[in-house]
Amino acid sequence: MPRHRKFRGEEHENTERWLVSYADFITLLFAFFVVMYSLSSLNEGKYRALSDALGQAFRSADIAMENPQIVVPPGAMAPPPVRPRRAGAHNKQADERRRQTTQKMRNMADAIRGVLRPLTENGQVNVTEGAFGVTVEINASALFAPGEAVLGSEAVTALRAVAGVISTTEFPITVEGHTDNLPINNYRFPSNWELSAVRASAVVRLFVESGVFPDRLTAAGYADQRPVAGNDTETGRARNRRVAIMIESRLGALEPPPVSELQPASEPEADAPDDDAPDVDALGGDIRSILPSVFERIEIR
Repeated sequence: MPRHRKFRGEEHENTERWLVSYADFITLLFAFFVVMYSLSSLNEGKYRALSDALGQAFRSADIAMENPQIVVPPGAMAPPPVRPRRAGAHNKQADERRRQTTQKMRNMADAIRGVLRPLTENGQVNVTEGAFGVTVEINASALFAPGEAVLGSEAVTALRAVAGVISTTEFPITVEGHTDNLPINNYRFPSNWELSAVRASAVVRLFVESGVFPDRLTAAGYADQRPVAGNDTETGRARNRRVAIMIESRLGALEPPPVSELQPASEPEADAPDDDAPDVDALGGDIRSILPSVFERIEIR
């Protein structure tokens, strides 16, 4: 038996689906304008309360900066300053020590000139006095053979005489070795640095053997870095080849006054606290207490 299909009519198309999207858009737009309105509205009363509180706090800080007086608790007084006692007596003692040191240096320079008179007369030794002490410059030809660092017999005799003079004093001594700019390169001295340093050490070693205390002595080699004449002539190079013995007077190092000459200054009477002076502790407490109270009174959105 044949089957008959039921006839179905065309389904009606829904043309109003756009209203759902439109409603969502309107809702979001409404919410956006509500938020914008809430942000733009300003509570003038709360704003004025916050402004007044902050202004009062900063005005209190300005008053404290303008008035340098500080109320110090009685138990927190600073120790009394120490001032020198008998300053005039100390100055006289310092002047006397300086005068005695200068006289010792002058006597020592004269004694060195006396023991080195033969070398001084022929220009191989030069003794000078300055603000920092006595300098004895000895030409290297009077002490060493060319390119060597072994003292000759005559040099040993002369330096032992110098050691006899300086061993009786307490001044520090620096022995400096100097050369010209002509290079040297052998198995003992690769450069002028080694030659100058070994020559200075040889003089220092002789002084120690002659009775000078080692803790007073210093040896230094400067090669050709500190010339006293030009190295373009043989005469200038001969002057640069030298050993300098520097005896330091240390006149510029003034000794501090003894501890016994120092006494604490008399303690001044404590001034009565000024009523108009702001109390720093109280001011800090006011500032710390203002801000929390401000934010407690103001409702933050």
